[in-house]
Amino acid sequence: MIKPKVAHFESMAAQTFGPEAPGTAIRVLINDVHDGAPVYNMRMIEIEPGGHSPDHRHPYEHENYVLEGQGEVFIDGTVTPIAPGTVILVPPGVRHQYRNTGTELLRFLCSVPVERLRAESGGR
Repeated sequence: MIKPKVAHFESMAAQTFGPEAPGTAIRVLINDVHDGAPVYNMRMIEIEPGGHSPDHRHPYEHENYVLEGQGEVFIDGTVTPIAPGTVILVPPGVRHQYRNTGTELLRFLCSVPVERLRAESGGR
């Protein structure tokens, strides 16, 4: 069941990705497991200067909105600068990576389908 939620993002713990993504952390803001979200999980990605997300692909899309910082996104062989206000759509199955090229934290929202829908598309 979907539950109302009002919370500051800092109340959700930032979890590091590990060696495949140095300087990168993720905060799960809204999801199906804890909040009952029926379609999308909302996450906040935080990348330290010089850090990057994993270079990866999966069978579902990403929808992103850059909140702060400077960086670039690599999507299927093309590198594009990103800054606050940038909107990014990564199609399913496309290789992608986010990199912080600035001197401040790069922070963006990232929405992906809930676990049930990701499993139906063949990905996790």
